[in-house]
Amino acid sequence: MVVPMDWKTKAFKELATPLDRVLGGETAKAFRGLNCETLGDLLRLLPRHLMSGTDLTDLKALISSSRGSEEYVAIMAQVESVHRRGTSPKERLEVRLSDGFGGYITATFFGQTRHITYWENILTNYERGIFAGKISWFRDAPQLAHPGFVMIGKDEFIGSEANKKMAARVGKSTFIGLYPQTSKLPTWTVAESIDIGLASIQGIEDPLPQWVRTTAQVPELTQAFAAVHQPTTQQTYDLGVKRLRFDEAFAAQVAMAYRRADLSMHTAVPRTRLSGGLVDALDARLPFTLTSEQVAICEDIAKDLERTRPMQRLLQGEVGSGKTIVALRSMLRVVDSGGQAVLLAPTEVLAQQHAYTITHLMGDLASGALLSGGAGTDLVLLTGSMTASTKGEALERIASGQAGIIIGTHALLSQGITFHDLGLVIVDEQHRFGVEQRNALTDKSSARPHVLVMTATPIPRSVAMTVFGDLDVSTLTRIPEGRAEVTTTVVDIKARPTWVERAWVRVREEVESGRQVYIVAPRIDPSDGREGASVLELAQILTQGPLKGLRVGVLHGRLPASEKTATMAKFSAQELDVLLATSMIEVGVDQPNASMMVISDAECFGISQLHQLRGRIGRGSHPGVCLLLTSAEEGSPARDRINTVASTRDGFALAQADLAQRREGDVLGMNQSGRRSSLRLLRVLEHADIIDLARTVAEKVVAEDPNLTDPGITDYVAEIEARAQADLDEST
Repeated sequence: MVVPMDWKTKAFKELATPLDRVLGGETAKAFRGLNCETLGDLLRLLPRHLMSGTDLTDLKALISSSRGSEEYVAIMAQVESVHRRGTSPKERLEVRLSDGFGGYITATFFGQTRHITYWENILTNYERGIFAGKISWFRDAPQLAHPGFVMIGKDEFIGSEANKKMAARVGKSTFIGLYPQTSKLPTWTVAESIDIGLASIQGIEDPLPQWVRTTAQVPELTQAFAAVHQPTTQQTYDLGVKRLRFDEAFAAQVAMAYRRADLSMHTAVPRTRLSGGLVDALDARLPFTLTSEQVAICEDIAKDLERTRPMQRLLQGEVGSGKTIVALRSMLRVVDSGGQAVLLAPTEVLAQQHAYTITHLMGDLASGALLSGGAGTDLVLLTGSMTASTKGEALERIASGQAGIIIGTHALLSQGITFHDLGLVIVDEQHRFGVEQRNALTDKSSARPHVLVMTATPIPRSVAMTVFGDLDVSTLTRIPEGRAEVTTTVVDIKARPTWVERAWVRVREEVESGRQVYIVAPRIDPSDGREGASVLELAQILTQGPLKGLRVGVLHGRLPASEKTATMAKFSAQELDVLLATSMIEVGVDQPNASMMVISDAECFGISQLHQLRGRIGRGSHPGVCLLLTSAEEGSPARDRINTVASTRDGFALAQADLAQRREGDVLGMNQSGRRSSLRLLRVLEHADIIDLARTVAEKVVAEDPNLTDPGITDYVAEIEARAQADLDEST
């Protein structure tokens, strides 16, 4: 829900109205199932299908996209046959619905004899209708169990009194919108609610200046809402949707344009190169040679650090491409100049792994007490689970400047942390943090620190413009020489159960050859209510069965921090043969001796997550083997995801495929903990042209109104910043 604020325009104030004030408490509560909490959410709820009076739903496509799931749908179909089955009191009516092109679905109705007779008469005498209900599957055939319906005649609509409310609305439009729905909200109730919403915004002034609408070639806001929900032509509908998508893109782009302008007004302390300093000392100790890409990006960062304006750069890199060494050289350059560098990680495991990896790379350089001119610098780890005394000691070393490198989690965002001279903030896995979280650190210093954002999830250009539009982008695509190949195989649990047994034998063989193995499960224990195997179940089964006698460690989010740290340390020291874990190991974990990964119930993970998990092996010279165990059927969306991962190790290709299949909010980390995504209508792969247009207009807005005086533009910026702040409040 958008944080309440003093809106400058009536339009934003009205659209921020909670739904209970518009529709009443019970109806508003039902709309939460569609992620609608405000009037603006309701009016931006686009029809799932827009149909003319003669169109029928493509049932083949609908069934294909819904296979295996049980979702609520609304379809327009023609009645092909009606049959009564059984006898009272278990009589039912089976209605075969067709799209006229070979697509069929059965609607089944249950009730008393008089009800069956009533429905039979209506459904027999009218050819077409709108049917809304939940798709279920019986013997691999789809059916609608007792759907609501409205039959369409020449000049009338026949159905229950509640369903007839659709008739008046349809009479206003050449098209019929079939909306997303839930068990408590059929499509006609959604449509009726939208009509109420449309009536409540009549006469409000458009918050976008006229010149912006003209440049973008979009209609006024109230006209856009009417065009979307009561269209007279396909063209008017398309223009209405374009306006709503433009608004989403414009809000993000204008906020980032002002952010870029604001950053240009701030100063930063230049961090110049120190000959013979820690960077040179590190380079002399490295057991490998930097790639040409790493060298070039380090030079770009060095130039940024030497400026008096704060660096704002995104470093994206393929799994295993060497982002950590680039980050470390950047941190040491700042330490060489007398400053401090912070590395912010999203989880304690990742923060601890970064601390271990960086300490290992630095060797004795990580034990010095001087920020500059000395033999090294102290490295401090700060996490939320630390004891008060340990945390207090760490805070003293940070405040005094004794610690040049600080690594931590959200604990670094809390109040009460004082830095001696914060020169660089590195945010790892940025898609798990918000812009406001980034600013929470940078605002801790009078002069703005330089900022480097890192992600191992390759980001398409349109996504980068949408989420990282205030950052310059550097990309690592090459894997350092000496890294081994990784073979990925899909193991069909149902079709080839013996392959599962062979998988555990293969694990033993890998261990016997001196290597280590990861086994990943989607949940912690059977009681958490999610699908897939659990870590605790597998631990019991495997250690008492096929992996008996091996040194197996267990790692998951509910363990005490000290136990997690100890388990990771044992695996790193090769004191464990197998690490059985949840997906918490998907990023940052680095053990070159690990050569095999088994992912149980791989269908429970997304494409990027599977790719990140697989990236934990093949980090040394030993060939890697990744087995994706699944019971997902061929042709299902889940199996398609798994097959896509098995077909390539190209992270950029997989990122494109992932984004095409999933909601942007999930991919970009804007939909954490069940929150709705800020991107409701915009598909960043499909609508790059709108994003480009919004970016161009936003830059012109900032140039013409640098002090943000226009009330409408102010509200666009305020809304998106309020959502970012809400994300920050929820995550911390």
